[in-house]
Amino acid sequence: MSSTTPQITPEIVAEHGLNEEEYARVLNALGREPNMTELGIFSVMWSEHCSYKSSRIHLKKLPTSAPWVICGPGENAGVIDIGEGPNGTKLAAIFKMESHNHPSYIEPYQGAATGVGGILRDVFTMGARPVANMNALRFGRPDHPRMRHLISGVVRGIGGYGNCVGVPTVGGEVNFHPAYDGNILVNAMTVGIAEQDKIFYSAASGVGNPIVYVGSKTGRDGIHGATMASADFGEDSDAKRPTVQVGDPFTEKLLIEACLELMASDAIVAIQDMGAAGLTSSSVEMASKGGVGIRLDMDKVPQRETGMTAYEMMLSESQERMLMVLKPGKEAFAEAIFHKWELDFAVIGEVTDTGRMVLVHHGETVCDIPLAPLADDAPLYDRPHVPTPKPAPLGDIPESTDIAADLLKLMASPDIASRRWIWEQYDHKVGADTVQAPGGDAAVVRIHGTSRALAMSTDCTPRYCYADPYEGGKQAIAECYRNISAVGALPLAVTNCLNFANPQRPDIMGQIVGCLEGISEACIALDFPIVSGNVSLYNESKATGGGSAILPTPAIGGVGVLDDIAKMATVAFKAEGEVIFVIGASNGHLGQSLWLREIHGREDGPPPPVDLAQEKAHAAFVRDLVAQGKVSAVHDVSDGGLLVAIAEMALAGGIGATLKDIGDHLTAFGEDQARYVVTSGAADVIQAAGIAVTRIGTTGGDAIVLNGGAISLADIRTAHEGFFPALMDG
Repeated sequence: MSSTTPQITPEIVAEHGLNEEEYARVLNALGREPNMTELGIFSVMWSEHCSYKSSRIHLKKLPTSAPWVICGPGENAGVIDIGEGPNGTKLAAIFKMESHNHPSYIEPYQGAATGVGGILRDVFTMGARPVANMNALRFGRPDHPRMRHLISGVVRGIGGYGNCVGVPTVGGEVNFHPAYDGNILVNAMTVGIAEQDKIFYSAASGVGNPIVYVGSKTGRDGIHGATMASADFGEDSDAKRPTVQVGDPFTEKLLIEACLELMASDAIVAIQDMGAAGLTSSSVEMASKGGVGIRLDMDKVPQRETGMTAYEMMLSESQERMLMVLKPGKEAFAEAIFHKWELDFAVIGEVTDTGRMVLVHHGETVCDIPLAPLADDAPLYDRPHVPTPKPAPLGDIPESTDIAADLLKLMASPDIASRRWIWEQYDHKVGADTVQAPGGDAAVVRIHGTSRALAMSTDCTPRYCYADPYEGGKQAIAECYRNISAVGALPLAVTNCLNFANPQRPDIMGQIVGCLEGISEACIALDFPIVSGNVSLYNESKATGGGSAILPTPAIGGVGVLDDIAKMATVAFKAEGEVIFVIGASNGHLGQSLWLREIHGREDGPPPPVDLAQEKAHAAFVRDLVAQGKVSAVHDVSDGGLLVAIAEMALAGGIGATLKDIGDHLTAFGEDQARYVVTSGAADVIQAAGIAVTRIGTTGGDAIVLNGGAISLADIRTAHEGFFPALMDG
């Protein structure tokens, strides 16, 4: 070991995010004190971001298998069977969602941009060509002094990276709440398509096989990124700016093409992207999954800065880098491909049979660690948790004196207002396969060369999760399932991004456990397994005063298959004189509703209960109606309730409606679940045994007419379209 290694003090250990018990485990694993490089490697691999030490015990309860699941959690992304492609090829969808919350708060453009880059690499490292990006964003109060800067930077970062790399950003969601003032959430999702017999995995094998580094050079950006992502924010968040990575989407595009070209050969044994914890996590995960050892010569790592230490190289999170194990003799063949694409290529080590990670730098062994403790034996905590108390009944429900005025205020509110200002900054049509763009229930992207498509949606209602984590977890899955069903697609599988505050607080841990229980129950009931995901904890900020925690936000990303694009449903009213139906019962549930919050400033009562049997039956009924061509428009009912859903359909089609039986605010704005609004040219075709179907009006005109009054579409559109331009350009 190097004689120049500084002495490891308790202060240095604490700076690396390890507690006394964890450091004692490091000493036990090594049988000696670590040097700085070894300490750094343990710190990132045992960080919350990499080890899931507070959540692994509960994640194991989630359903992850189904006949169509090819690969569940544990790899870079999840893989599902999506049937035949062109020429009878068997295809798979490969997808995942991840967080880049802390970096995006510190430096919003690069934080969001590198979040997109990282999730793209998770998908194409498994052999898939990325076909769609999505995102789920949570911001604080619109009038917060920093929020315009954060919104602008995040949106530009997502667009700047996705647009340049040539993958369409096809949808997502945006919420606002004061709980995100000091800790915004930026969750990115990528979906790719691969041939089933050309899927690549990360387990290293073959003693003596070369380990190859490809992509960009390593710099000092992003060092300690994984550790930073595993801590809450203090007053000095700007001081953490150096831990934010810097992305280059043009290099990423070259990396995608080079990797896919090499993957068309038989040269690759294993491949892993360098994401959180960079070269450390990629090498440790590849070796530990394969049950082998690894030896790296740090002098051979491509570097863009002089005098870098092994510590810096191993912990750097420089972007656009991959690690591969190649078959012997394939080095020159692979190098020619990467040099053609003007990317770095270097053989930096080999697979060994030692079960250890050995690093050599300047002729000295600077790290010699057994791999099992780094990965398989990482700390695992069953943290104390206190169940979230059930919310009190809503009690007195305020009256609405003017439903029309309430509708206009809701349509202009931050959580419902048009997101056009956002998605017009994204290229959602690059690739020419986007067949349903942002603004609908689910994005739809053609499976290239076929008449089939993938449908995808991101969903979560954090205010429900805060009031009742169990019901909120169920609802997040159910709404995603509804959105995919609403376009006529069969929902198949889920990725998630579980965003919570400090798990060492029993009340926060109770939110985590409650949400996961609800998610698990819903996934089982709906045959909607979870195949990949990410956990982001410590999302809270002392900088806002008092240690404010985010709302529990288990973001759900779902993927389904639409067998015939020609039969796809959209939300827009299509013609005048069609009949409007509501599928599902409207019981006027106003607890935790946007109407209650936006009109009366109240956030109380229980969230709407979720009946999973109804969700499954109603979704199947809707998919059948779409497949048979019996409905011309479909929209699920969610935030804001029934009248908001109808107004959105009217705006999308430029056609008004005359409504009946929406005489009060309970029916108009209640957020009861398992509901859809559909339109049909026939008055008697919408019926099903055991399913509530109510005829509530007809399409036509240039206003929404109800209760003897009319609200012009022009006024609704002005309200709906005004929020973001006024906020961002004002």
